[in-house]
Amino acid sequence: MTTTTPAATLTGAPALAPLLARGALLSPLKRPRPDADFPRTRLVLPGLRIDLAKLAAYERVCGFATGADALPVTYPHVLGFPLAMRLMSGRDFPLPLLGLVHTSITVTRHAPMPATGTYELTVYVEGLAAHRRGTEASVVTQVRPGAAAGRGSASARGATGTAGVAGTAGVAGTAGVAGVAGADPVWESRSTYLARHRTTAAHAPEEPSAEPPAPLPALAEWPLGGDVGRRYAAASGDRNPIHLHPLTARLFGFPRAIAHGMWTVARCLAEHGTPDAAAVRARFRAPVLLPGTVTYGAGDGRFEMRGGDGRRLHVSGEVAPYPAA
Repeated sequence: MTTTTPAATLTGAPALAPLLARGALLSPLKRPRPDADFPRTRLVLPGLRIDLAKLAAYERVCGFATGADALPVTYPHVLGFPLAMRLMSGRDFPLPLLGLVHTSITVTRHAPMPATGTYELTVYVEGLAAHRRGTEASVVTQVRPGAAAGRGSASARGATGTAGVAGTAGVAGTAGVAGVAGADPVWESRSTYLARHRTTAAHAPEEPSAEPPAPLPALAEWPLGGDVGRRYAAASGDRNPIHLHPLTARLFGFPRAIAHGMWTVARCLAEHGTPDAAAVRARFRAPVLLPGTVTYGAGDGRFEMRGGDGRRLHVSGEVAPYPAA
């Protein structure tokens, strides 16, 4: 028996600040558990155009080359994040937004994505799972070509685009989920977010037995200024206070501001490079305090970011052509 998941079509990208505030206010009311119900609606944003000025700022702060008519492999996550936040800040999402930790992301890019194209975003909560430290939610983001993809007046970088990560959003209506003319995704990701809480023996998976990976060959050392979080926030719209200033970070238990997890992945991939059709997997292991120094390592399709002394692992991942040879 086939079921249709309802979709809500948005007229614009949601503004992140009110969603962060709503999620913070509702967090004390949440009671996370892996068997809780979760929102089933898929949010769809059609007719998305890229704000080229914000894209250029993103490329600069993450270390990608600027000016090419192609989106960095991690940029669609930025476009989909406001929709994900709308779902995760809602009353029907069972995990508290405060303290929620982004633990991993997998990305599949099926083909290059022109920066001047038009796209359709779809974001939904795939499910909940027990974790040895609490409950983990999986959130899926898909990008399909829009009706006018590759056409229109914005034919070169430097043209003025329509903001993809700002503004207010309404709901145009509800319908069954369908891409533009049945188009397959050109980009998709799955992110996991962990809410820490006490677990029972029945829920908690066994402790993984794998040893931490040995360090990869160190290829670069990067000094990070205290403004990295603010610069990434300006480019991405993610102004979570833990990333902006030492004083606001201390309110959440951090001694200093920390870098965005997605910045650490993007910075590594900007250095590593990715095929036009690529599969990327990354795990976030420890926060990067700002300012500070980190070491980038890579080898055999793997990458990582460690502390300046090479010991503490912050993020690790893999890059491969898609489909695999």
